[in-house]
Amino acid sequence: MPAITTPFRADGALDLAALENLTDWLLAEGMHGLTLLGTTGEWFSMLPEEKRDVFRTVASRVRGRIPVIGGCNAFTAREAIQTAQAAADAGLDGILITPPPYIMPSEREILRFFETVSDACPLPMCVYNWPPGTNLDMSPDLLRRVADIENVVAFKNSTSNTAAFCEAFFALRDRVRTFGFTSSGLGMAMVQHSGLDGSMGAGALLGREHPQFFEALWSGDDARAEALLQRDVTLMRAFYKPTLTAVFGSAQAVCKEALNLMGLPGGYPRPPILPLLDDEKQYVRDVLLSLGKLEPMSANDWRKYLPPEG
Repeated sequence: MPAITTPFRADGALDLAALENLTDWLLAEGMHGLTLLGTTGEWFSMLPEEKRDVFRTVASRVRGRIPVIGGCNAFTAREAIQTAQAAADAGLDGILITPPPYIMPSEREILRFFETVSDACPLPMCVYNWPPGTNLDMSPDLLRRVADIENVVAFKNSTSNTAAFCEAFFALRDRVRTFGFTSSGLGMAMVQHSGLDGSMGAGALLGREHPQFFEALWSGDDARAEALLQRDVTLMRAFYKPTLTAVFGSAQAVCKEALNLMGLPGGYPRPPILPLLDDEKQYVRDVLLSLGKLEPMSANDWRKYLPPEG
């Protein structure tokens, strides 16, 4: 269920037509679900009415064919609840929510935040543990207590602490669904044998290969699943550090540049996120070439990068 990008125009305006086209492509590639306005979706630079428009636009293209989850990250429970209501009004299936970013709330405050949202939330909640964005890593013990909250049905656990991920997963797998950690051999084994539910990976840059990884496992084609996994691992290691932050620039700009290079509607990032520099764009191109996602440039293609004659 990829965390998709949000296309913006060069002037920073929200590009809903591009979002429609991106949604159509994701549907055609066979995604099992979509996650809107997560970290990759640049929720942090969007107005409430823009979030509402994103929810409505994607829901109108999907028309209930796959689950759609709306990001509701916010500094306050009141704002998160307002965004959750917009997601419900648009017909989405659930929400994704982190602890309040920046302020580093205590565990007691985190619990009260999620309880407050749950009490007023009209949709099921997927709680998102995202240490790079919140500057805290929710412990397995805290996740156990969060799992007791009424509307919490899933975790997206993006910790880089393998031991903590496994401890929380095995303790809670009969109570909530867990997404994450599939871009590794351990993740593949957990999907195969332990019931790890899936991934909300960034951008779906490999298209149909992402859902086909799970479909290969479900059908018992482990060799096919392993081959697809290795391509995803190659991509992740090329673009992300072990902390799941970008190797250069911002992850949102990397994803959008990759989509644009493949002829898809990635669009521009919105400030404070900036487009990649030329050498960074070339790096992204080289990675996509190595994975067979781009055709090598012809001599005519290269000429546009040369200075004018004379």
